[in-house]
Amino acid sequence: MQVPIPKSLKSGATSAAKAYGFSSLQEIVRVFLTKIARGELTVSIQEKPIYLSKKAEQRYLRVDKDFAQGRNIHIASNAEELVRQLRS
Repeated sequence: MQVPIPKSLKSGATSAAKAYGFSSLQEIVRVFLTKIARGELTVSIQEKPIYLSKKAEQRYLRVDKDFAQGRNIHIASNAEELVRQLRS
């Protein structure tokens, strides 16, 4: 498995792995993947709140209101139409 990552991330992760007592970054990745495969590890991601600028918040609220009122909604009836909508 090859996963491209920035050198700075690899360096920081290698240092952290060694601080946890692993001999290498590869070793901690193997342990991590093994535990996930066996169902022995639960992974959770904590989301941080997103703060919009005042202008972006107003734009979002307008779009949300339009959506709630059924305005500016064009539901594609097939994949080709969806692709056309996404490209326009």
